[in-house]
Amino acid sequence: MKKKNLLEHNVSTLIDTLMRLKIYKNTLDKLALKIYKKINKGGKILLCGNGGSAADAQHLAAEFLVRLRPHINRKPIPAISLATDLSTVTACGNDYKFEDIFARNLEALGNKNDILIAISTSGESKNVIKVLKTSKKKKIYSICFLGKSGGNAKKICDDHIVVPSDNTARIQETHILLGHTLFEQVEDLILKK
Repeated sequence: MKKKNLLEHNVSTLIDTLMRLKIYKNTLDKLALKIYKKINKGGKILLCGNGGSAADAQHLAAEFLVRLRPHINRKPIPAISLATDLSTVTACGNDYKFEDIFARNLEALGNKNDILIAISTSGESKNVIKVLKTSKKKKIYSICFLGKSGGNAKKICDDHIVVPSDNTARIQETHILLGHTLFEQVEDLILKK
């Protein structure tokens, strides 16, 4: 049997992972409507994650603030990545603990009409777990994009989508697709208004 090259293998495993997401169609519809309603009440989207997931949080915040689709011009939608302020991240890591960086920001910036979107490939990051607990205390609705088994984050958040994979790269690639799909649905709801 001929061995696939790396690109063929990665494309094949990504397609397999994506095809298993169909079970979340109704979940995405529900989440889009939830976000839309919160935005209409003056809420904003707060996103967080570590490493590549921090980059995804920043990327998705930009899609809301600027635009997702080049042919659609709309008002900006309020969104903030809790992982992009380097001064705050390093000050908190130095003066408190690294696990406090997102929770501390959420305490200062979050309100009950906001939505927290936490992104984690494992669902076990201490700072993600802590921000989810803080969101509960502040009555901020939380959504997680997770991987593997979903980890402890799956038990704490209000809603979640778990990418059925143990491969971090495939999980991250799928998270960005989920984010784009969810935000496109939110944008469609806003444009119908």
